[in-house]
Amino acid sequence: MVKNMETGIKDSKREIRKAVLKLRDSLTMEEREKASLLLTERILGHQWFYRAEEFLCFVSYGSEIGTREILVEALKAGKKVYVPKVLSGSENPEMRFYRMTALTELETGYRGIPEPAGDSEEYVYFRETAERTLMLMPGVAFDRYRNRIGYGKGFYDRFLMNKPVLQQHTIAIGYCCQIVDALPAEDTDMKPYQVICV
Repeated sequence: MVKNMETGIKDSKREIRKAVLKLRDSLTMEEREKASLLLTERILGHQWFYRAEEFLCFVSYGSEIGTREILVEALKAGKKVYVPKVLSGSENPEMRFYRMTALTELETGYRGIPEPAGDSEEYVYFRETAERTLMLMPGVAFDRYRNRIGYGKGFYDRFLMNKPVLQQHTIAIGYCCQIVDALPAEDTDMKPYQVICV
C-alpha cells in the first residue's frame, strides 16, 4: 500500500515537472529578462541577503530564472559565495558547495551546468554561522504551501536534511508560471522557508 502511494506521488511529480517545464521553456527572452531583473531587485533588497555573510546560490542554466547578476552583486558586497557542484563519480551523485570569487572560474559540469572546479574552499555547515547564511534554491514547481518539486534527484533535500538552521534561511526562486495550486509531497522533501516567484 505504502509502496503504491510512493509510486503514485512520483508519477504525479513527473507529470507536473513535465507540464511546468514546458511552460517555463516557452517564456520569451523578454519575459525572462524582465523577471530576472525583478528577482534581482527583490533578493538584493531582502533583509536576509543584507545580513548574510555566507551566500549559497545555484548558477542559472537553461530556462531557469537568472541568478548571475545576484552572484556578481553578492561578490561585490564582500559575501562568501558558494555554488553547487555535483560529484557524479559514484553510483549516488552528491551535491556540495564550493566557494567562487568570479563567474569566469566556472566550468561545464554535471549535465552541462556551470560548476566550480571543486578545488576551492568547501561550504561547511555550522549552526552558529548558519544564522548569517542565505541559500537560494532552484526548482521546477512550487505551491502556496511552500512545497517544491526539483528535477527529481533530491540533491537539495539531502543537502539540507541535517542542517536545521540553514533550512530556516532558504528561498526558492522562479517564475510566476512555476506556481501551482498544490503539489504532492513526501516526508523526505525539504520545504524552502520562503518562495519568491516573479
